[in-house]
Amino acid sequence: MPPAPVRYTPEVEEIAADEDRTIKGLNETFDTILTTVADNSGHAVRSVHAKAHGILEGTLTVEAGLPPELAQGMFATPGEHKVYMRMSTNAGDILPDAISLPRGLALKVLDVLGERLPGAEGTTQNFIMVNGKVFQAPTADKFLGSLKLLAKTTDRAEGLKVGASTVLRGVNKALTAVGIKSPTLGSLGGAPNVDPLGETYYSLTPFRYGDFIAKFSVAPVSPALTALTGTEIDASGRPDAIRETVRSEMAGIAGEWEFRVQLCRDLERQPVEDPTVEWREDEAPFQRVATIRVQHQDSWDPARVQAVDEEMRFSVWTALAAHRPLGNINRARNAPYKHSAEFRERFNRCPIHEPGAVR
Repeated sequence: MPPAPVRYTPEVEEIAADEDRTIKGLNETFDTILTTVADNSGHAVRSVHAKAHGILEGTLTVEAGLPPELAQGMFATPGEHKVYMRMSTNAGDILPDAISLPRGLALKVLDVLGERLPGAEGTTQNFIMVNGKVFQAPTADKFLGSLKLLAKTTDRAEGLKVGASTVLRGVNKALTAVGIKSPTLGSLGGAPNVDPLGETYYSLTPFRYGDFIAKFSVAPVSPALTALTGTEIDASGRPDAIRETVRSEMAGIAGEWEFRVQLCRDLERQPVEDPTVEWREDEAPFQRVATIRVQHQDSWDPARVQAVDEEMRFSVWTALAAHRPLGNINRARNAPYKHSAEFRERFNRCPIHEPGAVR
C-alpha cells in the first residue's frame, strides 16, 4: 500500500521574491506573440495552444462511493456534468500540422458548485493538460527565457519550421529508442505527430485537492479510442490534417475517457514547486474519480467552435477554491491567461463569456 496522502497546507508553496517581475515579462512576451499573429492574420488567437483540432461536447460523471481521500472538491458529490473538450497543439501561432508539437486537452466542466477562487467567474471547473508527464522548465523565469526565443519565430518561415520539425522528430525517435525522453525537443517541433483522440493527458503541475494535493490525468479507455493510441497522422500537404482526421473519426465513434487523480504522498519525491520532476506512478498511483463520455458528433461544428473556441477561455484559475493551482508555474499562469483572453476580446470585438457567469 502507498503511504497516506500529504495534507494540503499553504506552506507547501514557496513563493519567490521575483515572481511579479517574471509575470510582467510573460505578459510582455505574450503580447509580442498575440500582436504579431493578430496583425498578420487579422484575427487574434490564444497566446499558447492557439490551434484547436476538435471541440467536443459530452458528460463527466463523478463516481459514487469514492473513498474519503478521493471524494474531495468537485469530486465529493456524485453526479453528471456537461463538459467541453478542446484538443490543440501548443504553439501560439496557427501552424501547418506538418510541424508536430505536443497535444493539449482543455476541459471545461459546467455547473460545479462550491466556494470559488478570487476572480473565478461563473460556475465551471477548468482543467488544462498535455500529452506528457513533465513540464519543460522547472520555474516560470526559466520558461520565460524559452518563451522569448520562441516569440521571435512567431509567424515566420513556416517552410523552415516544417523541415526542422521533420529532423527533430527523427532525433526524438532515436532518443526514445534508447530510453531518453526530451520534452524540450517535443516543444520545438520534434513531438510524434500522433492522433489526439488516442492520447493520455496530464496536468503536469499540482493542485489542491480538497484536503490533499494532486495532479490530474485524462486517459482514453473505450476501444475506439485506445485503437488510436500512438497512431501518427501524415500531414504532408495537409495543413489541417489533425482537425480533418479527428472530424472523420468522431463522426462514427463514441469516446470514453477516465479522469484520474494522483495524490501526493511524499513532498520530497513529488514536489510542488518543480514540475520537471515526474511523480512516479509506482509511488503515487493514478486513481479514477470520474468518467467522460462523448457521443459521435461533428468535432468541428461551426456553432460549437464559435461558442467555445472564440467566446470562451480556459484557465486553471477558473476553479473551485478546493482545486487551487499550486506551484510557481501555476501562479505564473493566472495573470497572463487573463491578459491573453482580454487581448482576444478587444482585437476580435467578441466578448468572452464564462458559462454560469452573471452578465
